[in-house]
Amino acid sequence: MSETPAAVPGKILVGASMQHGKPHDYRYLLLAFGNRHGLIAGATGGGKTVSLQLLAEGFSNAGTSVFLADVKGDLAGLSQPGQSQAPFVARAKEIGVPYEPDRFPVAFWDVFGEQGHPVRASISEIGPMLLSRLLDLNDTQEGVLNIVFKVADEQGLLLLDLKDLRAMLAHVAENAATYKTKYGNVAPSSVGAIQRQLLVLETQGGDKFFGEPALDIMDFLRVDRDGRGVINILAADRLMRAPRLYATFLLWMLSELFETLPEVGDLDKPKLVFFFDEAHLLFNDAPKALLSAIEQVVRLIRSKGVGVYFVTQNPIDVPDTVLGQLGNRIQHVLRAFTPRDQKAVRAAAETFRDNRALEEAEAIMQLGVGEALVSMLDAKGTPEIVERALIAPPAARVGPITPQEREAIMAASIFAGKYDTMVDRESAFERLQSNAGKGESESGAGGGLLGTIGGLLGGIFGKGDKKRMSPAELAARAAIQSAARSAGTQIARQILRGVLGGMTK
Repeated sequence: MSETPAAVPGKILVGASMQHGKPHDYRYLLLAFGNRHGLIAGATGGGKTVSLQLLAEGFSNAGTSVFLADVKGDLAGLSQPGQSQAPFVARAKEIGVPYEPDRFPVAFWDVFGEQGHPVRASISEIGPMLLSRLLDLNDTQEGVLNIVFKVADEQGLLLLDLKDLRAMLAHVAENAATYKTKYGNVAPSSVGAIQRQLLVLETQGGDKFFGEPALDIMDFLRVDRDGRGVINILAADRLMRAPRLYATFLLWMLSELFETLPEVGDLDKPKLVFFFDEAHLLFNDAPKALLSAIEQVVRLIRSKGVGVYFVTQNPIDVPDTVLGQLGNRIQHVLRAFTPRDQKAVRAAAETFRDNRALEEAEAIMQLGVGEALVSMLDAKGTPEIVERALIAPPAARVGPITPQEREAIMAASIFAGKYDTMVDRESAFERLQSNAGKGESESGAGGGLLGTIGGLLGGIFGKGDKKRMSPAELAARAAIQSAARSAGTQIARQILRGVLGGMTK
């Protein structure tokens, strides 16, 4: 045994391989390769959530911010110290490490604004490609949606929320003859189909996601006063009832991170680690163009200092082109009841660097709860030989928290008041309703509006201490930042409609 189980700088303890009932070798994730992405897979009840929590704690302790979706409500326990549960205390003793309860800095988020701070994005920021998938549009309908976005860009009409998009659809339909020569046919049936899908989306709560103040993605990259990375937890139990909205939101986040963060090359540790739970929802029925864009974003975003970890039941849920980029892997138990299950077991076994002393396919079906096949990247960036290992216990509570505990954390959050109140400023809906500003749409994009916003940001908030701002000031600041992004978006999206759209054009 070459290393001790004590905290090792630059490493996250994952677990220990056992020999004759004693720890034989400790398995670590190297922080320097935390941006090389990863996979946590296995059947329900096998321990995926605990492995996810363990890695999230390790990254936080190292000063790396974390974003994860809490699908079942179990991960909110990261905000509370562990309760010395007997299985975890026993596991720590078994693998020869101390069990020390701890809590972690957490920020709660919720698209619906019920169990966390509201998360919003403008229609323009989402773009037609992701929106088409969200609405399940066919190629013809997606073409009409692209025309709508193009016309809005040219006329300087901001698309912020669903009513803006509805108004633009109606406007383009009413003036179809005018736009036909330049852009192609806009069939009333296609416009009607899109409008109906927007109504469905609204009933699923999508109207709460689209709007302002839009999320400042940099708010996810924070550390606390002790230098530990904040773990951003998205309450996703209700969001999962609208799986396309869930997948679209997370894809939008990835594209925003890619577009916003600078190139940094190789770092000692990632800036942000992004856990994508229920990853199969990302790839189900995804068109080829979208799959290609996802593959490129995953491949390129690591140079921005971001690691993406997919969490799913079956490794075959992830396309091979993406799976091949996931260097750090934890494989929990899989059951082989059907031919597809057997294929999944074989596929999972074949992706590991072979261990001659281990029959990987058989081991995958025999793993116990909290046990996994582990293969991380070594110091040369090469996958380690796979080992069967007992996963180390997490330090924080495993399980849900009470409403009172959640409320206390949200009340003390630096984001309290920043995103709580939706702002409805003049945009496409209002402009089209009043039929004013047609001649003004091409003016003010450079000096007037952006200059004014720049002055506001510099004069009001340039040297201000965010921690001392009142909720009203935070909300105003968020609205101004959102307005600045939207104004810039009208120019930038004409060239690059988000990373995902731009890569496939």
